[in-house]
Amino acid sequence: MSEIAEKRTPIKRWLVLGLILLGIYFGFIAGGIFKPTSPAVKLPGEPIWPGVPITNTLLATFIADLILIAIALFSVGGFVRSKKDVPAGFYGFFEFLVEFLWNTTEGAAGKWARRLFPWMATIFLLVFTANMVKLVPGFESIGYLEKAEGSAKGYAPARLFGNVFALDGTKEVPHAEGEAAGEGGVCASCEVVPFLRGSATDLNFTFALAVIAVVMIQVFGVWALGGSYFTKFINTRTMFGGGISGMFGVIDFGVGLLELVSEFAKILSFGFRLFGNIFAGALLLAILGALTVVVVPTGLYLLEVFVGLIQAYVFAMLALVFMSQAVVSHHGGEGH
Repeated sequence: MSEIAEKRTPIKRWLVLGLILLGIYFGFIAGGIFKPTSPAVKLPGEPIWPGVPITNTLLATFIADLILIAIALFSVGGFVRSKKDVPAGFYGFFEFLVEFLWNTTEGAAGKWARRLFPWMATIFLLVFTANMVKLVPGFESIGYLEKAEGSAKGYAPARLFGNVFALDGTKEVPHAEGEAAGEGGVCASCEVVPFLRGSATDLNFTFALAVIAVVMIQVFGVWALGGSYFTKFINTRTMFGGGISGMFGVIDFGVGLLELVSEFAKILSFGFRLFGNIFAGALLLAILGALTVVVVPTGLYLLEVFVGLIQAYVFAMLALVFMSQAVVSHHGGEGH
């Protein structure tokens, strides 16, 4: 065994070293279109093509939806149709994930777990899939050229072939020169508008999920407690009792108004937490990737996988906790 080990060639080690050297050469020596450019930072989603009313973040969301539908039809559906007893392959991982989500829901919601589970699991799977899809190479880096706006850095276009252009990272062009047409009739001071961008880097996506979660919190609260659920926000039962009870009733009324404000605050909390973490991660990956080119982006990718998983779980878990609290009577009695 020792002789065999000595004769082995460390192919993987040399392959990694070769890729690092190629990255250093193309990123710092070759220059031109191989030199990474600083990304244009924009909050709203951009059209996937000029004049098309579909944004790159919306298209990325559609792709995440299609991936989940494909998993349901071909992986889960295929296993069910096979009538096997022991799961294998990707379905085994998917079953583990769903079982983990179910145990979490059951532990937090008790007898309401069956009703709350579809919402919690759907939020987690959609956010997690969207966060993983955006890590595919080409996201936020391949698109069409557009004139740099405002104070954004613009770069000169360089023709690759036909009508396909790239940015020359060694030729930064001031915005004032961007009025004239560059090579091939495109802008002279250009930036890339990506065809695809991470769904959670758009406030429309995060706030849509936040509104759905908060609305369903109220729905489950009314479902469990009926009209008495709203006394959580407008509590006047002991307000006019007089004496000490009346004073505490006024305090209860004020607390109810704070509870009402907190419901709207949940939308802001849900939306901005997810957006802030994912947008910051995408920006960090783009900027440090442009500065370092090799080695560091690999570590950042691993960090983004971890952050994407954690943020999906935090969003779904908070929605589950708030829904579980809504179905519990706030007067100390048992819910209907």
